[in-house]
Amino acid sequence: MEIEGRDFMNTPPLKTVRFGGNVVATLAKFKQGDTSDYELLKHQLADPDIKDAQIINWLQEFRNCVTQLSKDHEQLIYVVLRLPWLGRSPAVVEEYLAFLSNLVSAQTVYLRACLKMVVSNFTPKRVKICEGGVDISDSDDDDENLPRNFDQCHQALQLIARYVPSTSRFLMPILTENFPFVQKSSRTLECYVHNLLRVAVYIPSLRRDVLELIISRMLKLDVSASRGEIEEVEENAVQQEMKGEQEEEGLFDMDEDVCSVKSSPAGTNVMVHPVAERLDTLMVVLLAFIKDMCHVNGCLDVEQTKDLYKDLVCVFDKLILPTHASCHVQYALFYLCSFRLALAEAFLEHLWRLLQSPSHPAVLRQSAAGYMGSFLARANFLPVATVRACLDLLVPWLHLYIDSQDSGSRAYCDITLHGPFYNACQAVFYTLIFRHRSILEGDMKKGLAYLQGLNLERIVMCQLNPLKVCLPAVTNMFAAITRKYQLVFCYTIIERNSRHVLPVVRSSVGGDCVSTNTNPLDSFFPFDPYVLKRSSKLIEPLYQVWEEPADTEVDTVTTKRVRQCSDADEDDFLRGETPETKGVMGMTPGSYESHLHSPSSVGSPPIAFLQRPF
Repeated sequence: MEIEGRDFMNTPPLKTVRFGGNVVATLAKFKQGDTSDYELLKHQLADPDIKDAQIINWLQEFRNCVTQLSKDHEQLIYVVLRLPWLGRSPAVVEEYLAFLSNLVSAQTVYLRACLKMVVSNFTPKRVKICEGGVDISDSDDDDENLPRNFDQCHQALQLIARYVPSTSRFLMPILTENFPFVQKSSRTLECYVHNLLRVAVYIPSLRRDVLELIISRMLKLDVSASRGEIEEVEENAVQQEMKGEQEEEGLFDMDEDVCSVKSSPAGTNVMVHPVAERLDTLMVVLLAFIKDMCHVNGCLDVEQTKDLYKDLVCVFDKLILPTHASCHVQYALFYLCSFRLALAEAFLEHLWRLLQSPSHPAVLRQSAAGYMGSFLARANFLPVATVRACLDLLVPWLHLYIDSQDSGSRAYCDITLHGPFYNACQAVFYTLIFRHRSILEGDMKKGLAYLQGLNLERIVMCQLNPLKVCLPAVTNMFAAITRKYQLVFCYTIIERNSRHVLPVVRSSVGGDCVSTNTNPLDSFFPFDPYVLKRSSKLIEPLYQVWEEPADTEVDTVTTKRVRQCSDADEDDFLRGETPETKGVMGMTPGSYESHLHSPSSVGSPPIAFLQRPF
């Protein structure tokens, strides 16, 4: 090991300019009441131009008297912990890590301070930039030493965790306190989240808490930018860019060499919407972590995948399920379930248990029904057998519910009384809209016999009247498809319901406005189209897009009816149908109990995620 061409191990320390005595003598004087050398020592340690050799000499002296560094010397230790050790020579880093190990072993009172020092380096350092007297500083994104500095931070954390077994208990609150504000730059958030997930790899007991922390922050971003808002901003940016290019072509068409052509946002992976850009960046990091944790040398590690699934489902129950109108964060579980059919089936079984359990709040049961229907419709990795198995659970449950209500005093349309029932009906209708082709493919006769055996007509015709409260786009498309195959004739009920719908009158500054509530269930489909650019590359191959039915399948009149209700987008027949409501985050304790019946395998811990460059 060499410093400036010298053999570090076989030569005496370099002579450095320093004042006062050594650390041991300085501590002795301080104990007797003489603080002059003590203050001088702190001043020299805080010198911004301190050299590597000086740092090494000081640290060696501190290591020799570490047992004397009690809480009385708290201020001195804080100065030592602020030494600029990251990015220094290997000798400095090695000596500093040795000092940390000795300090936390001999003086556990400094454990929190050491952990805070390490975690504070999980983001790029701020660069002071002022414009017009206003500080607009954010982060130094161009520091090429960041990966090395982060590696050294994690090396320090691992050493501390090795010497102090209770490190994890003190570390999690510090990780939470230091999480950057969600309006920080994408780079700052990316670095911090990446480092949190690295901690979760070598301290696995913290993984669930780390995932909960990250997903809670991502949900705040997710609910603050609706899908429609993001698409509008991106589309406007593309149109403005195209308009600018056309104007430039008109100005400079006489001389092509001076024509400055800007890159179009449509051709880049950067989101114009600032919140969407931050969320996209974090989704890329989270999905990469999920992939690397579940695969070892390119092969799926079943046991590690099951463990990660359990952690994510717990976070789903606590954070994602109670959050209304989140658009993208739930795709982390969608992506994980694509790795193995048993995971997808376990997730569906979990949602089914939530839906049918009367011990859970109705709002969570309704949300579980929405997730179940949306997952069945959109996950193209689900085979028809799984879809039919879920319908065989949902539809009989609906019939049993009707049996229990038809003869009672509550057999009428009321969302507050029958919310889970209506959401389960909508989940069945939505699933059949997307999956009826695959059910009928291969053997039309058997497929029709199966659909007829569901007895959908009884559900549609019951006194609870589910067609009245389901989204009009879902109702009309379901009616069109079931009419095509002569399963149910819904239009009489739809027309009757439309005559009985009372308009909602509300006053505004511009005068009275009369409208009809087309979404009385306040429902949303969690796996509607994914609009984040970079992370969508992992989602698109797994996603079932909406295919507009041909006139040969659904008659023209019916198709026009659906288009009038749904704004007829080429990607999703629900576009414009579900109102863009403000997302609401909530936390409700959930229970999880699911068993995966999969063959076990043993593999080494995943390390690919640790090696991802910044």
